[in-house]
Amino acid sequence: MNLSLLAAFVPTAFFVSITPGMCMTLALTMGMTIGVRRTFWMMAGELVGVAIVALSAALGVAAVMLEYPAVFAVFKYVGGGYLAYLGIQMWRSRGRMALSLDAAAGMTAGKPAKAAALASQGFVTAIANPKGWAFMVSLLPPFIHVDQPIMPQLSLLVTILLITELGCLILYATGGKSLRHFLEKSGNVRILNRIAGTLMIGVGIWLASS
Repeated sequence: MNLSLLAAFVPTAFFVSITPGMCMTLALTMGMTIGVRRTFWMMAGELVGVAIVALSAALGVAAVMLEYPAVFAVFKYVGGGYLAYLGIQMWRSRGRMALSLDAAAGMTAGKPAKAAALASQGFVTAIANPKGWAFMVSLLPPFIHVDQPIMPQLSLLVTILLITELGCLILYATGGKSLRHFLEKSGNVRILNRIAGTLMIGVGIWLASS
Protein backbone atom coordinates (compact mmCIF):
# COMPACT_ATOMS: atom_id res chain seq x y z
CA MET A 1 0.00 0.00 0.00
CA ASN A 2 1.17 3.54 -0.79
CA LEU A 3 2.91 4.90 2.32
CA SER A 4 1.84 8.48 1.64
CA LEU A 5 -1.81 7.42 1.53
CA LEU A 6 -1.32 5.40 4.71
CA ALA A 7 0.27 8.41 6.43
CA ALA A 8 -2.75 10.49 5.44
CA PHE A 9 -5.23 7.84 6.60
CA VAL A 10 -3.93 7.58 10.19
CA PRO A 11 -4.71 11.19 11.23
CA THR A 12 -7.94 11.07 9.23
CA ALA A 13 -9.07 7.98 11.14
CA PHE A 14 -8.10 9.61 14.43
CA PHE A 15 -10.08 12.79 13.85
CA VAL A 16 -13.07 10.77 12.65
CA SER A 17 -12.98 8.63 15.81
CA ILE A 18 -12.26 11.37 18.36
CA THR A 19 -15.14 13.55 17.16
CA PRO A 20 -18.04 13.30 19.64
CA GLY A 21 -20.76 11.02 18.35
CA MET A 22 -23.20 8.38 19.50
CA CYS A 23 -20.61 5.71 20.30
CA MET A 24 -18.27 8.10 22.11
CA THR A 25 -21.17 9.51 24.13
CA LEU A 26 -22.19 5.96 25.04
CA ALA A 27 -18.62 5.21 26.16
CA LEU A 28 -18.59 8.37 28.29
CA THR A 29 -21.91 7.43 29.88
CA MET A 30 -20.90 3.85 30.62
CA GLY A 31 -17.57 5.03 31.99
CA MET A 32 -19.61 7.05 34.48
CA THR A 33 -22.07 4.34 35.37
CA ILE A 34 -20.24 1.01 35.30
CA GLY A 35 -16.56 1.90 35.04
CA VAL A 36 -13.98 1.57 32.29
CA ARG A 37 -13.29 -2.15 32.75
CA ARG A 38 -16.86 -3.27 32.17
CA THR A 39 -17.34 -0.69 29.42
CA PHE A 40 -14.89 -2.77 27.39
CA TRP A 41 -17.79 -5.14 26.67
CA MET A 42 -19.69 -2.29 25.02
CA MET A 43 -16.52 -1.34 23.15
CA ALA A 44 -16.16 -4.89 21.83
CA GLY A 45 -19.67 -4.82 20.39
CA GLU A 46 -19.13 -1.35 18.96
CA LEU A 47 -15.89 -2.38 17.25
CA VAL A 48 -17.57 -5.41 15.66
CA GLY A 49 -20.27 -3.09 14.35
CA VAL A 50 -17.72 -0.59 13.00
CA ALA A 51 -15.79 -3.38 11.29
CA ILE A 52 -18.95 -4.66 9.60
CA VAL A 53 -19.90 -1.16 8.46
CA ALA A 54 -16.39 -0.44 7.16
CA LEU A 55 -16.08 -3.73 5.27
CA SER A 56 -19.57 -3.40 3.82
CA ALA A 57 -18.88 0.18 2.76
CA ALA A 58 -15.65 -0.78 1.02
CA LEU A 59 -17.32 -3.70 -0.74
CA GLY A 60 -20.23 -1.59 -1.94
CA VAL A 61 -22.93 -3.08 0.28
CA ALA A 62 -23.47 0.24 2.05
CA ALA A 63 -24.43 1.94 -1.21
CA VAL A 64 -27.33 -0.48 -1.54
CA MET A 65 -28.26 -0.19 2.13
CA LEU A 66 -28.42 3.60 1.94
CA GLU A 67 -30.89 3.34 -0.94
CA TYR A 68 -33.29 1.48 1.35
CA PRO A 69 -33.41 3.37 4.66
CA ALA A 70 -36.24 1.14 5.88
CA VAL A 71 -33.59 -1.54 6.48
CA PHE A 72 -32.37 0.54 9.43
CA ALA A 73 -35.81 1.24 10.88
CA VAL A 74 -36.04 -1.73 13.25
CA PHE A 75 -32.49 -1.31 14.57
CA LYS A 76 -32.85 2.45 14.90
CA TYR A 77 -36.16 2.65 16.70
CA VAL A 78 -35.80 -0.40 18.91
CA GLY A 79 -32.18 0.40 19.76
CA GLY A 80 -32.87 4.08 20.28
CA GLY A 81 -35.92 3.37 22.41
CA TYR A 82 -34.00 0.96 24.61
CA LEU A 83 -31.16 3.42 25.20
CA ALA A 84 -33.66 6.16 26.04
CA TYR A 85 -35.37 3.75 28.47
CA LEU A 86 -32.04 3.18 30.23
CA GLY A 87 -31.59 6.94 30.47
CA ILE A 88 -35.00 7.41 32.05
CA GLN A 89 -34.21 4.73 34.63
CA MET A 90 -30.98 6.55 35.47
CA TRP A 91 -32.90 9.79 35.97
CA ARG A 92 -35.22 8.02 38.40
CA SER A 93 -32.38 6.35 40.27
CA ARG A 94 -31.33 7.72 43.65
CA GLY A 95 -28.93 4.96 44.57
CA ARG A 96 -25.28 4.47 43.79
CA MET A 97 -24.36 5.19 40.21
CA ALA A 98 -22.53 1.89 39.78
CA LEU A 99 -25.81 0.02 40.08
CA SER A 100 -28.08 2.27 38.04
CA LEU A 101 -27.28 0.87 34.60
CA ASP A 102 -27.54 -2.69 35.86
CA ALA A 103 -30.94 -1.96 37.38
CA ALA A 104 -32.11 -0.23 34.23
CA ALA A 105 -31.03 -3.25 32.19
CA GLY A 106 -33.31 -5.45 34.26
CA MET A 107 -30.67 -7.29 36.25
CA THR A 108 -31.33 -8.48 39.77
CA ALA A 109 -29.90 -6.58 42.71
CA GLY A 110 -26.21 -7.19 43.22
CA LYS A 111 -25.69 -8.86 39.83
CA PRO A 112 -23.95 -6.87 37.10
CA ALA A 113 -25.36 -6.45 33.62
CA LYS A 114 -24.37 -9.35 31.38
CA ALA A 115 -21.48 -8.87 28.98
CA ALA A 116 -23.73 -9.76 26.04
CA ALA A 117 -26.21 -7.03 26.97
CA LEU A 118 -23.45 -4.42 27.15
CA ALA A 119 -21.88 -5.60 23.89
CA SER A 120 -25.23 -5.53 22.10
CA GLN A 121 -25.73 -1.88 23.03
CA GLY A 122 -22.43 -0.97 21.40
CA PHE A 123 -23.10 -3.15 18.36
CA VAL A 124 -26.58 -1.75 17.69
CA THR A 125 -25.40 1.83 18.18
CA ALA A 126 -22.60 1.35 15.64
CA ILE A 127 -24.41 -0.64 13.00
CA ALA A 128 -27.77 1.15 13.05
CA ASN A 129 -26.37 4.61 12.36
CA PRO A 130 -26.95 5.56 8.69
CA LYS A 131 -24.53 8.46 9.04
CA GLY A 132 -21.81 5.98 9.95
CA TRP A 133 -22.49 4.00 6.78
CA ALA A 134 -22.49 7.14 4.65
CA PHE A 135 -19.25 8.33 6.21
CA MET A 136 -17.47 5.03 5.59
CA VAL A 137 -18.57 5.09 1.96
CA SER A 138 -16.81 8.43 1.54
CA LEU A 139 -13.83 7.68 3.83
CA LEU A 140 -12.40 4.35 2.68
CA PRO A 141 -12.51 4.28 -1.17
CA PRO A 142 -10.05 7.20 -1.69
CA PHE A 143 -7.39 5.28 0.25
CA ILE A 144 -7.71 2.05 -1.77
CA HIS A 145 -5.75 1.37 -4.97
CA VAL A 146 -7.94 -0.60 -7.38
CA ASP A 147 -4.88 -1.80 -9.31
CA GLN A 148 -3.56 -3.59 -6.21
CA PRO A 149 -5.04 -6.50 -4.22
CA ILE A 150 -8.05 -5.10 -2.35
CA MET A 151 -8.22 -7.33 0.72
CA PRO A 152 -4.69 -6.66 2.10
CA GLN A 153 -5.29 -2.92 1.78
CA LEU A 154 -8.75 -3.14 3.30
CA SER A 155 -7.52 -5.31 6.17
CA LEU A 156 -4.81 -2.79 7.03
CA LEU A 157 -7.15 0.22 6.84
CA VAL A 158 -9.85 -1.42 8.96
CA THR A 159 -7.25 -2.54 11.52
CA ILE A 160 -5.95 1.02 11.84
CA LEU A 161 -9.51 2.32 12.10
CA LEU A 162 -10.42 -0.14 14.87
CA ILE A 163 -7.25 0.54 16.88
CA THR A 164 -7.91 4.27 16.65
CA GLU A 165 -11.57 3.82 17.55
CA LEU A 166 -10.68 1.71 20.59
CA GLY A 167 -8.19 4.28 21.82
CA CYS A 168 -10.78 7.06 21.56
CA LEU A 169 -13.44 4.96 23.28
CA ILE A 170 -11.07 4.36 26.19
CA LEU A 171 -10.35 8.09 26.44
CA TYR A 172 -14.05 8.92 26.60
CA ALA A 173 -14.80 6.13 29.09
CA THR A 174 -11.90 7.25 31.29
CA GLY A 175 -13.23 10.81 31.21
CA GLY A 176 -16.61 9.53 32.36
CA LYS A 177 -15.01 7.61 35.22
CA SER A 178 -13.12 10.72 36.32
CA LEU A 179 -16.32 12.76 36.29
CA ARG A 180 -18.01 10.07 38.35
CA HIS A 181 -15.30 10.13 41.02
CA PHE A 182 -15.40 13.92 41.19
CA LEU A 183 -19.17 14.07 41.68
CA GLU A 184 -19.30 11.15 44.10
CA LYS A 185 -16.65 12.77 46.31
CA SER A 186 -18.73 15.93 46.46
CA GLY A 187 -21.85 13.92 47.29
CA ASN A 188 -23.68 14.82 44.09
CA VAL A 189 -24.74 11.29 43.14
CA ARG A 190 -28.16 12.49 41.96
CA ILE A 191 -26.53 14.98 39.61
CA LEU A 192 -24.32 12.19 38.28
CA ASN A 193 -27.38 10.01 37.69
CA ARG A 194 -29.09 12.80 35.77
CA ILE A 195 -26.04 13.68 33.67
CA ALA A 196 -25.63 10.03 32.64
CA GLY A 197 -29.36 9.61 32.11
CA THR A 198 -29.57 12.71 29.94
CA LEU A 199 -26.62 11.53 27.84
CA MET A 200 -28.19 8.09 27.40
CA ILE A 201 -31.56 9.57 26.41
CA GLY A 202 -29.74 11.85 23.99
CA VAL A 203 -27.95 8.91 22.37
CA GLY A 204 -31.27 7.06 22.04
CA ILE A 205 -33.00 10.02 20.40
CA TRP A 206 -29.96 10.65 18.21
CA LEU A 207 -29.95 7.03 17.05
CA ALA A 208 -33.68 6.92 16.34
CA SER A 209 -33.76 10.24 14.49
CA SER A 210 -30.52 9.93 12.49
